[in-house]
Amino acid sequence: MAKILFVVTGADHWTLADGTAHPTGFWAEEAVAPYQVFTGAGHEVVVATPGGVVPTVDRGSLAPDVNGGQEGADKVAAGLEAFEELRRPVALENVDLDAYDAVFYPGGHGPMEDLAVDPASGRLLTETLASGKPLGVVCHAPAALLAATGADGTNAFTGYRLTGFTNTEEAQAGFADKAKWLLQDRLVALGADFQEGEPWAPFVITDRNLVTGQNPASATPLAEELLKRIG
Repeated sequence: MAKILFVVTGADHWTLADGTAHPTGFWAEEAVAPYQVFTGAGHEVVVATPGGVVPTVDRGSLAPDVNGGQEGADKVAAGLEAFEELRRPVALENVDLDAYDAVFYPGGHGPMEDLAVDPASGRLLTETLASGKPLGVVCHAPAALLAATGADGTNAFTGYRLTGFTNTEEAQAGFADKAKWLLQDRLVALGADFQEGEPWAPFVITDRNLVTGQNPASATPLAEELLKRIG
């Protein structure tokens, strides 16, 4: 049995360009679907958040219209209820990578607020990349990669092929003109080789031990790819 660390945003809002706080958190499907893949295969999941705060779910991610209807929304809500580890997270600052076999970051707009500038998360990402252990990051969670910058100013993910929530998807979601910055733009600026699939369709990119997914629909295939690498 492997032990998989879920690094989840501790933010309950996302500060927009005009200074207003948009309620958010983690995106339910992006946490629940991989959790079910990993625990279904007999693995253990541990949740870590900045400061060990209990993470907030983005209420919008529980709506029927983003879960393929009411039945899908009910399944995600039930999966969230069964995900007990979310209610007893460890502090990200105290995480020892040696205790884990793989690391996974679910998205939601929350990571744009906290993980994008979190030094403990940045160190963990850099260590995980260097260790060769499987690292999965989906949707808006690649915002956390922005904090993986060394003292010399270079980012650990420069030159990596990866994906994340695209400018096109952000525009279609209605936030592109409200955001302080766009994820795709920042990842390109740090020197990543950003790959873009069809909007809202599953799209997963692997480069060395890094596995990234573009959007919520990519969470399950990303988890299945990580599962293969965990063995």
